[in-house]
Amino acid sequence: MATERLDVIIFGATGFTGKYTVYEAVSVLKDLRWGIAGRNREKLQTVLKEMGAKAKKDLSQIPIIIADVNDDASLLEMAKACRIVVNTTGPYRFYGENVVRACIEAGTHHVDVSGEPQYMETMQLKYNERAKERGVYIVSACGFDSIPADMGVVFVEKNFDGVVNSVETFLTTGAKDVSPDTKSAGINTGTWESAVYGLAHSNELRDIRQKLYSEKLPKFFPILKPRPLMFKSSEVNKVCLPFPGSDRSVVMRSQRFLYEHDKKRPVQMHAYVGFSSWTAAIVVAIFATFFSLMTKFKLGRTLLLKYPSLLSGGFVSTTGPSEARMEKSFFKMTMKAKGWPSSQRLAEGSDQYTEPPTKTLMVRVSGPNPGYGSTCVALLSTAVTILRESNKMPSTGGVLPPGAAFSKTSLISELEKHEHGMKFEILANK
Repeated sequence: MATERLDVIIFGATGFTGKYTVYEAVSVLKDLRWGIAGRNREKLQTVLKEMGAKAKKDLSQIPIIIADVNDDASLLEMAKACRIVVNTTGPYRFYGENVVRACIEAGTHHVDVSGEPQYMETMQLKYNERAKERGVYIVSACGFDSIPADMGVVFVEKNFDGVVNSVETFLTTGAKDVSPDTKSAGINTGTWESAVYGLAHSNELRDIRQKLYSEKLPKFFPILKPRPLMFKSSEVNKVCLPFPGSDRSVVMRSQRFLYEHDKKRPVQMHAYVGFSSWTAAIVVAIFATFFSLMTKFKLGRTLLLKYPSLLSGGFVSTTGPSEARMEKSFFKMTMKAKGWPSSQRLAEGSDQYTEPPTKTLMVRVSGPNPGYGSTCVALLSTAVTILRESNKMPSTGGVLPPGAAFSKTSLISELEKHEHGMKFEILANK
């Protein structure tokens, strides 16, 4: 083990997300001292060799640390060996807590790409105070879930020149020039497993939130009502369904934090995902219903976990998407914000408007390869931002969502610097 403390350790580097995080680390962490960690030294050496060849860089001297999620002593040693752990080992509901606990004990920061609300909110409930005592930042949802949405709302507020009442997000994904030979799975089984367990235990959230937030946020008017279950969006010219990911829950946690700490009026938010036709949206809605029902029963969960490729129509595989597919895939998240101009700003963040919103702002967050390219760049960028700009973050430390942690930092600029990062742009301002 390296005697001098590293800046960053990528834990779970042999997993699908982990190895692409190693690849992106070559550029994102180029000015930092970093290492990788996992259970098997041979497999970790193979990852360094493969990703080094892909990045055209010799990674043979990158430090390797042996650590196992089921061995608390090894996790503590790993955490003590660096300033921040970049954790890619999911599903986090099973493998995340031990790493978080070790990081807090070692006084080491921690970021991950969890899109699992139960895990994220349980970590906040159990460890927020201890993390604050230790001056440690524990930040989840630092990938495609939910950097575009959470930092997108931050971007909206910075550019709105007024007070934002509501934001609606419309996600579209696609792939450029996909030929028949590049058709492959869309996600790997780790992402699928997280979705299965997250839905299966979604009923836990109510109890967690009652403990986490003893008081409800006051209502702000006008209330942003959800759209119909299926609708044609004029904003993106797509047929839309409610987006089932963690974006809304992450954004709401950030908005609550900023209301409680900065006395800022919280933004209301609803999230949608768009499809090219009514037929595509109906097929997805039927599959989502089937998937949701299957997760509610033990036999259903067993089948989903045992036969992911078959039951997803080939969308999921143990090997994940092919390089060709990943290189051609992209996402666009269009955001429609409504509110009032700065000339109508009220004295207090908790004050109510009597007039309906008169101002609209449209923005877009976009990037390549949402699952395993821009996700990995975003994850590493959050780590870099914590190391370089903790003086611009909430002074206490704590277990935080990205918007709360990074709203006053230059994370958005960091994301825009990298080839596989994310672009934030204003589309229309009325």
